Parts: sequence; C-alpha cells; structure tokens
Amino acid sequence: MQGEQKLIGEAPPGAVLVGVDLGQAEADRELQELRELAMSAGLRPCAAVWSARRRIDPALYLGSGKVDEIKALVQEHAARWVLFDNALSPAQQRNLERALGVSVWDRTALILEIFARRARSGEGRLQVELARLRYAVTRLVRGWTHLERQQGGIGLRGGPGEKQIELDRRMLEDKIKQLQTRLRKLERQRATQRRARARGGVLRVSIVGYTNAGKSTLFNALTHSRGYVADQLFATLDTTARRVFLGDGLYAVVSDTVGFIRELPHTLVEAFKATLDEALDADVLLHVVDLSNPRRDEQIEQVNAVLAEIGAQDIPQVLVYNKIDKLTEPIPYSARYAAHAGAGQRDSIKCFDVSALAGIGLDALRAHLAALAAQAAAQTVVHA
Repeated sequence: MQGEQKLIGEAPPGAVLVGVDLGQAEADRELQELRELAMSAGLRPCAAVWSARRRIDPALYLGSGKVDEIKALVQEHAARWVLFDNALSPAQQRNLERALGVSVWDRTALILEIFARRARSGEGRLQVELARLRYAVTRLVRGWTHLERQQGGIGLRGGPGEKQIELDRRMLEDKIKQLQTRLRKLERQRATQRRARARGGVLRVSIVGYTNAGKSTLFNALTHSRGYVADQLFATLDTTARRVFLGDGLYAVVSDTVGFIRELPHTLVEAFKATLDEALDADVLLHVVDLSNPRRDEQIEQVNAVLAEIGAQDIPQVLVYNKIDKLTEPIPYSARYAAHAGAGQRDSIKCFDVSALAGIGLDALRAHLAALAAQAAAQTVVHA
C-alpha cells in the first residue's frame, strides 16, 4: 500500500467501512464483499456504517451528520482509512479526507490497490499501472498545494503561467501512451499464439467467474498444475494457459482468467482487455459459480455483464457449480440461477456440480470437455 510499511507483528491498519443504499435492488447491507476487499488489501475492518439516502451530497456524498458519525468511529478505533463501497468523485474524496483527517478510498481505488499487489507477470503489472494512471489523471487535484502559477522562464516546458497540475497531467498522459504502446506489442504476441492454437484444431477453454469462486482451484485440478490459490478476492490476476490431455488423443488448452466482481472499474476492464481476450477467443467458457454463496445469482449476472462488455456474450458456456462440499444440504436446480439463462442459452447450457478442491464431479466435466474436443477435431478435419 502506498506510504505503508508494515512491521513484523504489527496489526494491519484499521479501516472504517461505509456503504450507501441509493435504492439498489441487491444492497450488500452487511458490507461483506467490502470487508473481504479490505482484508485482501491488507487492512483490518474495525467498524462499519450503513446509510440509506435518496440522493448523494455533491460535496461529501453523505450528510454532515453521518460524516460526524464516521469521524467518531475513526477516532474511537484509531482507524487510518475510510473505505466507501461506492464511487466517489475527486471533490468528494478530497472533502471527506479533510473532514475525517484520514485517507479515503472508494471501491475503485481499493480494487486498484489489490490488483497492484497481486499482479505478478510483466504484462499484468503493465495493465495495473495503466489502470492506476488513468484513475490518477482524474484526481490530480488531490494532495497538491503548489497550484499557484509558475513563473515563465527559459527551458520551462509549457511556457509562462502553466499550472503545475497541467504539467503533471501531461506527464501522466505521456506515461499512459507509453504503456499502451508496450501493451499493444504484447497483445500482438498473444494474438499470434492464439492463432497458432486455433490452427491446431485444439479446443480452447477459458475459465471465467466471480472472484473467489474457485477458478484457479478448478484450473489446477483440470491441468494438474500448482498455481497459487487462496481463499480471498483476486488471489490471482495473471492469465495462465495449459495444455490438457483428455484421452483418446484429444487435447484442450485451458486458460484461467482474472476474476470478475460487482462494479468492476471500467479502467480495469480496459486495462485487462488483452488478458480478457483469452475468453473472447475461447470455444467454450467454463463459468465457475460458488454454489455455497447466497449471492450466487447476482454474481452470475455480474460475470455475464462483463462478458457482454468485452463481446464474449455469445460464446457457449458451461456452468460449473463449485464448492458443493461446503453445502449442508443439496440445492435443487429449480432454486438456482433463473432457468440457467446465462448468455441466452436457456435450453442448451450444461451444468455440473463439482468440488474442485475435493475432486468431486470432475470426471463428468472432463468427459464433456473431451466430447467438445472431439467435435473441434472433427471440424478441423472437415475444413482441412
């Protein structure tokens, strides 16, 4: 975290969580997801505030009375952060920090921080850096106390009278252009690799799903890999692809993608476009769902919304209901996602109940993938 040096044995910095209900249908009144995001960012949720409002305050987002309540909690718990489950404007964020005396992050800033911590590959780091710079451009006014006009002089870029903030914005925009150029080069390399796989007639499978649904665990189980897995949001960010033998000379290339989440910041969707193209070029999507999560239907909708945003809404899906070992009693299909209507495939979508961790139900899923791989191989022979 920027500016934070956590000592060995030191407790994580405390954070007050704030949620505002503006009339949304599925309000997370317990702020459970925000709690998990905070812990994923290395913070310790120590108090929570929930407020229902008809409209937001343009200056503070909340009313002054609620801001005073949050400030009292900050002081009581010696919190160092206030986290909003909503998107704040730059002015609201600045005003809240002045009023509360601590750092304030909205949902976008929090997710960006987690992505910055978790990205491991060179491409992943570039994508996160690009997203953070795009976010920072809109918030340059924060933290600047030297906004007085500079005096002109020989050698000063921008000439007389240009504000420091304008110079900073230009510097960030130049850096953004450099990152975009580097990412486009990597995207071309990845596209070449995908075309080579397509020419080989190998079934291309992409694992998608809400964050912490068990995508990486399923990927490891199918590919016999040992990728990093943790019970937390955004445990892995970088796309990984492996060739999987399905029997009878059949193979598939299976890729694991970044997890989706409610209100995934648009800057991140744009920055991870090259990575998400793995899903766009897939023959079939394994849509992993945490069956033990009571908000699973909403999470399915959120994943499908992001898939639609990147143009992957028409790719055939297989719904993989994961974590069945966590259920105390079975959940009938009639009580699950509305008629399994993901991606508009109400009648044809396949569903499998599995526990990727315990290895339950994976044989049936592999058999289905083998059947799809046989179809892909047959089509390749026909078109050869």
